Amino acid sequence: MKSLLARLTIDNAEFYAYHGVRAEEQQLGGRFQVDVDIYYDARQAVVSDNLNDTVNYEEVLFLVNEHMSGDERYALVETLAFDIASSVVERFHKVAHVTVRVRKLAVPIQQVLDHVEAEITVMREG
Repeated sequence: MKSLLARLTIDNAEFYAYHGVRAEEQQLGGRFQVDVDIYYDARQAVVSDNLNDTVNYEEVLFLVNEHMSGDERYALVETLAFDIASSVVERFHKVAHVTVRVRKLAVPIQQVLDHVEAEITVMREG
């Protein structure tokens, strides 16, 4: 079988976290959503139908949670998205590239808007 590129998507994982530029955001926190699109060679997984041959999305969610709910506070949603994406590529050797979107749902500005979102794609080198 030739290579088989699969996309595994985690959509709208929601977190209450303490990231932002303003001190109030880092003290009071706010709601965030995270999407993760994981692209990987799924040849082994589709043949074996075995969890060990794929990217376990539960483990990816644990990794996302470490960044969202851990001790490190991020000022920028771009940096947060980059760190999540980089960690996914580092931890899961099957991943060819990953796109992470982080949405801040409560933006402390004097405008009416749904959210602010940063999208970052990280590709495995080589």
